[in-house]
Amino acid sequence: MTAFDLPPGIVYGYLFVVGSVVGSFLNVCIYRIPQHERLWDSLRGLGNPPSSCPRCGHRIRWQDNIPLIGWLRLGGRCRDCRMRISARYPAIELLNGLLWVALYWLEVPAGWNAPMSASGLFTELGPQGSGFSGWLSPAAVVHWRYFYHLVLVEALLVATFIDLDLWIIPDGVTVPAMAVGFAGSLVGQVYLVPVWFQSPRLMQDINVIRNVTDVGSLLFPAWMDPLFAGPPVPEWVASHSHWHGLAVSVAGFVVGGGIVWAVRIIGAWILRREAMGFGDVILMAMIGTFLGWQPAVMVFLLAPACALLFVTSSVVLHRQREFPYGPYLALATLVVLFGWQWLWPRTERVFQMGPLVIVAAFLMMVMLAAILYLLQGVKRLLGMEVYPPEPPDVWTAADQNHFREGEQTDPQQGQWPRTVWPGMLSGRGQGQWHNWRWPLR
Repeated sequence: MTAFDLPPGIVYGYLFVVGSVVGSFLNVCIYRIPQHERLWDSLRGLGNPPSSCPRCGHRIRWQDNIPLIGWLRLGGRCRDCRMRISARYPAIELLNGLLWVALYWLEVPAGWNAPMSASGLFTELGPQGSGFSGWLSPAAVVHWRYFYHLVLVEALLVATFIDLDLWIIPDGVTVPAMAVGFAGSLVGQVYLVPVWFQSPRLMQDINVIRNVTDVGSLLFPAWMDPLFAGPPVPEWVASHSHWHGLAVSVAGFVVGGGIVWAVRIIGAWILRREAMGFGDVILMAMIGTFLGWQPAVMVFLLAPACALLFVTSSVVLHRQREFPYGPYLALATLVVLFGWQWLWPRTERVFQMGPLVIVAAFLMMVMLAAILYLLQGVKRLLGMEVYPPEPPDVWTAADQNHFREGEQTDPQQGQWPRTVWPGMLSGRGQGQWHNWRWPLR
């Protein structure tokens, strides 16, 4: 099912070259997007001015801009002023080329007649498994979804390195990618699982609980039976595939961003400090527009595990207590994509619980708040700092000195003596002082 039924080696080589070229542009995005606060300014700044050396100002020649090769030919230095060029530039080009190849290997089965089930993102509930492919052929479905997810991966790569450098995730990275996520889902055939489905066994399990104990009838009253007996996959998913694709993105946007926003609010309320940045909220909402709400939940739950090793080493070695979280959300997204065939069968049962999923999500947020309260209590018992120190309300001697230094400025400081209009000095009460300090003036 590879493009034009070419040998996989040729396709992979071509994708690596193109991915490396795009990686060179991603380096520009990482450097220039944070330079502007407004979305339009950050996007417009990607093409103007042309790339040049930050020290000598000479434009980078086209032969020096060839991915990987240009940096190696220059020996990692500017051709004109010999300033050292960071090795991160070719590393990102190499990484992006490998990501293009790895994602294609994951999503597109080898061989034109390969079955759809050979795709690494295949599920029976997906468009290629349930017969919802519509006017797109199976080969077109997997290639279209490959390029769709490629936009997500590129945005995650840019957001990761900006967040590592500056601890921010600009809207210039997430908002354009989010627009692609919504538009691509409206075309259809790119979702992993439907926006809603539940197991018909749910009603049977509830009846068993009711028969075993009287508490089951209180927990699951009879008037809730229509909620628990919902269809496995609603009929409108098949009859309105394009609107269903958009619904998947909207649900992923709301759930993905809402989870992080809820954690942000709970953490700020209990810890009295910012638990997660708003850039992480937008990043998670963007991930949800591409993957849907079920994979977005999986990403959110896997991100702490991805961060655990790095955070533990930083706390022990550098005693660092705050970290950018965007890179771990991006890493968890790649883990969900590349581990989909292993992760989904083990989590599908959870998402088949219908309305009980909402109840479980609420209980998890309550447990999070309880755990944070418990940790604060343990820190209080150990005599550790529970809340960040508040700025003092007392006007100290240092504040007074700083105030006086700002009020009594020397107009001649750092300059050659120059004539100053006496009216300005008199207005400041500095006339006599200036005549004493500069008697010749």
